[in-house]
Amino acid sequence: MANFIFIAGYVVIGLLLQRSRQFPQNTGQILNAYVIYVALPAVVLQKIPSLTFGKELLYPALMPWLLLALTVPVLLALSKWLKWSRWTTGAMLIVVPLGNTSFVGFPMVEAFFGPEGIPYALLYDQLGSFFILSIYATIIAAIYSHEPGTDTQRPSAGAIALRIAKFPPFVALVVALLLRGFDYPAAMSQFVDSLAITLVPVIMVAVGYQLKFRLPQEDRGPLYWALGLKLVATPVIALAVLYWFGLEQLAVQVTIMEAAMPAMISAGALAIMAGLAPTLSAAIVGYGVLLCFVTLPLWYAFIQFLLP
Repeated sequence: MANFIFIAGYVVIGLLLQRSRQFPQNTGQILNAYVIYVALPAVVLQKIPSLTFGKELLYPALMPWLLLALTVPVLLALSKWLKWSRWTTGAMLIVVPLGNTSFVGFPMVEAFFGPEGIPYALLYDQLGSFFILSIYATIIAAIYSHEPGTDTQRPSAGAIALRIAKFPPFVALVVALLLRGFDYPAAMSQFVDSLAITLVPVIMVAVGYQLKFRLPQEDRGPLYWALGLKLVATPVIALAVLYWFGLEQLAVQVTIMEAAMPAMISAGALAIMAGLAPTLSAAIVGYGVLLCFVTLPLWYAFIQFLLP
C-alpha cells in the first residue's frame, strides 16, 4: 500500500509541474528520454541476468501477441458497426492493443509483487509490447495516416529491424542475456542499482506531466469502448487463458496484471504524431492512467481471491 501511495504521489507531482511555468513544455519528453536511455536499461541489466529460464517465461512473452490477435478483429468489427472515421479507427488500432507495460506497468508490478515481479514484466514489455509498437503500430500508423489511393510510405523491414536493434532497452536486454551467470564487480553493481532505483519516480512524474483530459463529444463513444477493452476485456482474456496453467505462479499473476494496464503512452504519441484522432488518443491514455489506480488494485485483489 505504501508503494501504491508513492506512485500516486509521483503522478500528482507531475500534474503540479504541468501547471508550473518553471518547466519547459517538453519536460515530459525529456523525462521519457531519460527513462528510455538510462533508467530502463539499468533495470534490465539489474534484473535479467538473475532470471531462471523455464516454461513460465512463455506466458509474459506470448500473451501480448495473443491479445493483439484477438483485439484487432474486434476493433475492426466495431469500426464497421459504429461507422468510425478512418482516423478514429487507426487511432483505436494503435492505442487499444498496446498496454502501458513499462511506464505504468513496472512501478505497479513492483508495488503489488515486489522486485521479484519485475523480470516477468520486462519480458512482457520487451518481447511483447515493444515489438508490437515497433512493427505493428508503425505499419498501422503509416497505413491510416494517409487517404486510400495516395502514396503511403510504409517502413521497410530493414528500417524496422534497425529501429529495434538501436532501441536502448532492447540493447540492454541482449547484453543482460549474454551476461547471465556473470557477477558484476561491486562498484558496477552499485552504479547500476543507483540508476535503476530512479525508474519508478521519474516514470510516474512523466506520466503525470503528460496527462490530458480534453474530450469532444464525438470521441466519447470510442473512448468508452477503448477503456472497456483495455481495462476489463483484455485482463479477462488473460485470466481465462492462464488460469489453467496455475494461478499461484508469479509469472502468471504478473502477466495478467500487465494485460490489465492502461493504454501505452508511446502508442498514443505515435497516433497523435500520425494525425490519427489526436484528442481521442490523448484521452484514452490520460483517463486510462487515472482509472488504473482503481482497476489495478481490484484485479490484484481478484487474483489473490482466486488463488488456491
